[in-house]
Order: sequence, then C-alpha cells, then structure tokens
Amino acid sequence: MDGAQVMPVSLSPPTDPAIRWAGRLLAMVGELHKVGYQRLRIAPGMAPSGCHWRCHVTPAGNVAPNGWEPLDWSRQVASYSTGQKDRYFGWEDSAQDSARHLAAKFVERFPGIARDGQGADWAYAGWYVAMLGSAEHGTFPVFFADYPVEIARGRLPPPP
Repeated sequence: MDGAQVMPVSLSPPTDPAIRWAGRLLAMVGELHKVGYQRLRIAPGMAPSGCHWRCHVTPAGNVAPNGWEPLDWSRQVASYSTGQKDRYFGWEDSAQDSARHLAAKFVERFPGIARDGQGADWAYAGWYVAMLGSAEHGTFPVFFADYPVEIARGRLPPPP
C-alpha cells in the first residue's frame, strides 16, 4: 500500500454492525500475526448477492502468486461471512468475543491452519497493518466478486 494517505486514528467503533463484525474478524487475524502467525493470509470478497462481505483465512502455502487467492478452496480454508453476523466461522459462542478471544479460539479450533500459518512474513504483516488502518475507516479489501473488481496495484498483498 505504498503511497497510502495518512488517516486520523479511529477513536470509536463503527455504528454499522456488519462493519464492526468484519473489522473484528480482520483484527483477529492481526492479533494472530502479532503472536507469530504471520503466514496466515486473507482472501476477502463479496458474496454473489453483493449483500455480504466474505473473508477466508488460509496459510500462505495455500495462496497463489497473486498474494490472496487460495490454491485449493477445499482444504485449510476457514470461512466467514457478515451474513453469519457475530457467529464467526459459524461458532455459537463468539458473539461477545474480542479480536484476541477470537484469535485464541481460531488457534484451538483450526489447529492445522494455525500450525501452517506459523512463522514470520514481514512484508505481508506490513501490508496487513496498512490494510487494517483503511478498514477501520470503512475501506475493506475486496479481491473477488461475481462482478468485475478493480483493485489498485498498491492495494494487493505481496506474493507468498
């Protein structure tokens, strides 16, 4: 995200619940990055209806050279949609969880993905922090949809 504009620090949560849910999911991955799971990547996009934002989490070893697309969508992919609201990954016990609590549950409930996501990836982690800043201001990453998605070159993550 070279040349990203400087934004003010976000001081309050968004009023839109879907934006809060999506932001908490992204913050969960940021928490995982902080404790050594920097090889976890996201594949964010829109549901076919265009009503819900989706985000898939997978290890870097399952990511195409474009930096985000899973090579195999059927293995080692944890999927969330804002249609699930605060039931992250379909969990019935996550409604009140902070990003840190979600991160702890992720490691426990997706041990294979977590294990393969261990390790340093400073280029991706740096991209991710900048993306989180944009998301806190309502600009969420969208890399796929059932309609053409134009992604500015500087907004794509680095290759694995």
